[in-house]
Amino acid sequence: MLNEQNMNIFTQSWRPDSKPDQLRGLVAMVHGYASESSWVPELTAVAVAKANFFVCALDIQGHGYSDGYAGHIPDIKPVVRDCMQFFDSARADHPKIPAFLEEWKRKLVEKSPNFLKYGKPSAATALEFLRVCEYIKKNCHKLEDPMLMVHGGNDTVCDPKSAMFVYKSAATEDKTLKIYDGMWHQLIGEPNERVELVFGNIISWIGERAEKEKANCNTMSIEK
Repeated sequence: MLNEQNMNIFTQSWRPDSKPDQLRGLVAMVHGYASESSWVPELTAVAVAKANFFVCALDIQGHGYSDGYAGHIPDIKPVVRDCMQFFDSARADHPKIPAFLEEWKRKLVEKSPNFLKYGKPSAATALEFLRVCEYIKKNCHKLEDPMLMVHGGNDTVCDPKSAMFVYKSAATEDKTLKIYDGMWHQLIGEPNERVELVFGNIISWIGERAEKEKANCNTMSIEK
């Protein structure tokens, strides 16, 4: 994808074998810092696609196969615009199914063959991260869309207390927070039975709301 800055942004998608009219929904994925859509997040994408969802993802600027200085994000706004540009196009191609946004954090990413090229974030990137955290802290009360948060209870990268703060502050009444005791930051790197538990919770949550949204759309069509 060519973005508004004339940068090449790598995108990819995963589609189940089912017919287009059998898709349950669209899931857009955003990876974390020093990650990419072709590493750990791809495992999640495949699992979600197998549950009959169309999944799409991109490498943000400076990551994976996208243009940009490695790991350099002095301004988050262009990254957000790239995500909106790609995900809006994906939704335009699938206008009749519910859409969800999923973000994956970082830990097993350190085993990625591309991890060493990122290193520590630049001062400008670190400062932007602080700005983003402060923005979230001040504005998370405006969140009105259904929200699922999954978090490892032993996460030493992102404090579970921060997830609890966002969860309690969000305005939406449809919100779920699951903190898994004994699990760490990148939940997919846990023993198989625990990974299956997390995936099961995520896919079940998305599936329930996808079916509810479809039912509401069908009802509106009948009323018209």
